[in-house]
Formats: sequence, C-alpha cells, structure tokens
Amino acid sequence: MYWGNKILVGKAGDEPVCISPKMANRHGMIAGATGTGKTVSLKVLAESFSDCGVPVFLADVKGDLAGMCCPGASNENVDKRVTDMGLAQLGFDFKAYPTCFWDVYGKGGLPLRTTISEMGPLLLGRILGLNDTQADILTVIFRIADDEGLLLIDSKDLRSMLQYVGENAKEYTLKYGNISKQSLGAVLRSVMALEAEGGDLFFGEPALNIGDWLCTDNSGRGTIQVLDCRELIQYPTMYATFLLWMMSELFESLPEVGDPEKPKMVFFFDEAHLLFDDASKVLLGKIEQVVKLIRSKGVGIYFITQSPSDIPDGVLGQLGNKIQHALHAYTPAEQKGAKAAAQSFRENPEFDTYETLLALGTGEALVSVLDEDGVPTVVKRCTILPPQSQMGALDDVVRDTQIKGSLLYTRYMEAQDRDSAYEFLQRKSLADAEAAQQAEEEAQRQKEEAEAEKQRQKEEAAAEKQRLKEEAAEEKQRQKDLEAEEKRQQKELEAQQKALEKEAEKRERQMKSEVKKVASSAIGTLGRELGNQVGKSVGGTFGKRLGGNVGASLGRGILSTLFKL
Repeated sequence: MYWGNKILVGKAGDEPVCISPKMANRHGMIAGATGTGKTVSLKVLAESFSDCGVPVFLADVKGDLAGMCCPGASNENVDKRVTDMGLAQLGFDFKAYPTCFWDVYGKGGLPLRTTISEMGPLLLGRILGLNDTQADILTVIFRIADDEGLLLIDSKDLRSMLQYVGENAKEYTLKYGNISKQSLGAVLRSVMALEAEGGDLFFGEPALNIGDWLCTDNSGRGTIQVLDCRELIQYPTMYATFLLWMMSELFESLPEVGDPEKPKMVFFFDEAHLLFDDASKVLLGKIEQVVKLIRSKGVGIYFITQSPSDIPDGVLGQLGNKIQHALHAYTPAEQKGAKAAAQSFRENPEFDTYETLLALGTGEALVSVLDEDGVPTVVKRCTILPPQSQMGALDDVVRDTQIKGSLLYTRYMEAQDRDSAYEFLQRKSLADAEAAQQAEEEAQRQKEEAEAEKQRQKEEAAAEKQRLKEEAAEEKQRQKDLEAEEKRQQKELEAQQKALEKEAEKRERQMKSEVKKVASSAIGTLGRELGNQVGKSVGGTFGKRLGGNVGASLGRGILSTLFKL
C-alpha cells in the first residue's frame, strides 16, 4: 500500500519496510520457490505503485492477477495479518484498481499487436528460432524492405517479402551479399510455424502505442495493464521475446528524465528466467544495455523468478530493490544457489541470512531496498502486506465487462489491414504477370506477324518463281515455236528448193529428152544417111540398110555419151 509517500512492502516486526518512489526506477526483483508468496508481493507492489499514481504493467501467467479490478475480501488469514501488522491504523482497506486487460490472442483482453518492423530482426529472429546465418538473412530482408519503401506490418508481409527476395535473389546478391535460397526457405518455414502457433494474431495493426499505457484514472491512480499470458506462456520464446520488445519499445520511445520523484511506469516480468534462456550474446547484451539505461527514462523493471541465479549477473547487478522469499536447498546445486542469494544481500548482524532464507514461511521474505541516497539497506526479515484487491482468478463475465468498458476498446479491438508489402507485392506480381502475358502476347503477335510476313514473302517468292518459270516456259515455247517455224520454213524452203530442183531437173530432163530426141533423130538420121552412104558404097542395098542401122546406133551412142558428160 502507499503510505507516507512511500511504497509500503511489509513490516520487520513493528518497523515498516518501504521503497522510496524516487528509487523505484532502480529496478528490483521478487524471487522465491513456488508457493512462497511471490504473487502476493507482486500484487502489493503493483497496487502501491498504482496508488502512487504510477502506471503499471504486469504479465499474468497463471490468471491469478486479474482480480486486481475487484476489491479484496476478508478472510481469516488476511484479517489476522491486518491485525498483527496494525494495518488498519495505516489506512488499509479493500479496493479495486483501474485495470485494463490485454491478450496477444484477443481472448482474455484487448488484442495486443505490434508490427513486424517494430519488432525488428533481432527479436523476431529469436521468436523464429533462427541460427546466426538465418538471422543475418532476416536482417537483409528488413534492409531491402526499408530501401524499397515496403511496410512490414504482419506475417503475410514478411512471407511475401521472403518469397519476393527468393525469386529475385540474383538481383540483390551484388548489393546485399549472398542470399541463400536454403536460408530463405528455413526462415519462411519458421514464419509459417509461428503463424500456426497464433503469431499471425500478434503481428498487425493497430499496433500498441506504449503512450496509451502511461495514464491514470480520475482519482490519479496509475492504470494497471494486465497481459493475460495463460496461452502465451505455452510458447516460452514468444512470451519472453514479447516482453523484451515492450521493454525495448519503452526505452526507444520515452525521453530522458534523469531521476524523477517517481517512475513514469513500472514493469513486472513474471517467469523472468524465460527472458534469458537460450538468448544469444548479442541479445543478452541488448537486454543488459536496456536495463541499465532505461532507468534514466523513468521506467522501473521488476523481475519475478524462482532463483536469483536465473538472472544474468550483468542484469542482477542493476536490481537495487530485492524481495527474496524462501528457497529450498535439498540438493548441492540448490544449496549453492541459496548461499549465493544470501550473499547478495547487505548482511544484518541480527541473523544469519542463509539460515533465515531457508526458514522463511509463506508470506515472509528477506527485503533490501535502496535508501534515499541509493544505498542498499541491510537485509530485513519482513512479513509482506496482504493485497487490497481480489486474490485469484476473475469471473469471465466480469472480465468481459472490464474489457468492453475500457476507453481503449474501440481503438484496439478491431484489426486493420492497410496497404503494406503483401498488397504491394501482390499488385506487383499481378502487374508483372500481366506485363509478362502482354509481352508473351506481343511476342506471339510479332511471331505470327513474322511468320505471316515470312509466308507472304515465301508466297511472293513462289509466285515470282512461278511467274519466272511460266515466262521461261513461254519463252522456251516461243523459242521452240520459232525454231519450229524456222524449221518449217526451212523445210518449206528446202521443199521448194527440191521442188524447184526437181522441176529444173524435170525440165532439164525434158530438155535433154527433147534435145536428145531431136539430136537422136538428127544424129540418127545423119548416121543413117552416113551409114547408108558407107554401106551403099560397100555393100549395095544390103549394105546400105546395114550401114544405116549401124550409123544410127552409133549416132545414138555418141549422143548418149555426150549427154552424160
């Protein structure tokens, strides 16, 4: 409870043990074995910070913190503690606190979302369980998205970006380095596995504006933001990484305030060991840096875990306010852890810290806080105050009423899906497909035109060839006809020549015949006369006749010989 301008944690006998609001941003720890009262201590601190006007965030892993929106109720144990500690005189009463419920899955509270870009490659790589090479690839994907102005809002944006880069890996390799398709495939499978676990509900819009948590109610009490983690805790890596993201988001968004009179906000991280399990050196270094520096932003961080050894030394050394409930020491390892926890306190000469730590009862704790000068007080054995709000789970009807009655209900309840990388790449893919189809159609058209032109040229060539062939055939036929005509004319000439020759020969023969006949007659007559004369001279009448015949024959023979010559 908030008493005397201080956070009253409990009492060491009759002495109040308080945390100064001025030192509350120096962080703190609530540790102890299961069932020793860590949840009660957490509620007492959260209620006290709210009464102080400081907004609070807490992770409700088991569902037993939701009752803070309802007033507590009397029971035998609580009444006895109130009486024994004299709390009534300090103004203790049961009351409800201004509470707003959230749930990554949107079941037990307002949907709590962030964007892929706001989560960043480092934390997202842890959620996805990537190795160093795959984490480097994821960083390159974020860089490409930034350079090309593509918004990574939800998981489908990231999937689309991975597929797009995979399809165009050669184009990006020279600028961003080797982008292995095997690594891209592994990252894509991890994203799909995250979606199957409900991660697609976590990434989206409207994204959480941390500024909406920095608020108070009408009476000035800080609003308590309760994250229902009953389902989220089933995925420890996602749970832890989400809490780290919120811490980083606060660190990046809040301005420097130095050492304010009270924190601007206080975070309680239950199951804190999950923040550090399997975290890489780079991530651990980031966590330590944020824890060290976020104090100057006016933010206090309180880790709740079973053993201080769950928290790395670099972080543990930053925790100035410690509430240590009982630890078990049944094994050598547990004894070593209990001794280390006892040695982390400033020793109180009135008791043995280690023995007292093992003997603490439920609701008791060893407490050491920072005084006004920032110096740890000696450890004190305290009885922790009972909470003023309801312990245990909250009725679903009451929870639903609280959710719908929140001023943030209309802002965060309905998801939004604005234009981002997925839509851009879908349009680009459609445009590329359309362009490819148009290019294919244009290529097909050009091919058809080329084939048509080729066919036209072929037909023209064939027609020209046919024309030339026909002209050649015509020319050949014409030449043939000419030759035939020349032959015909030649034959006619030859025939005419032969006819003329025959006619000449005929005439010549006729002439010869006539001449021969005339000559024959003349010569015959002459020969006969001559023969008659000779024969008559020789033989008289007989001789004359014989001489005439011989003379005639001889004359014809001479004439025949002359014509032959």
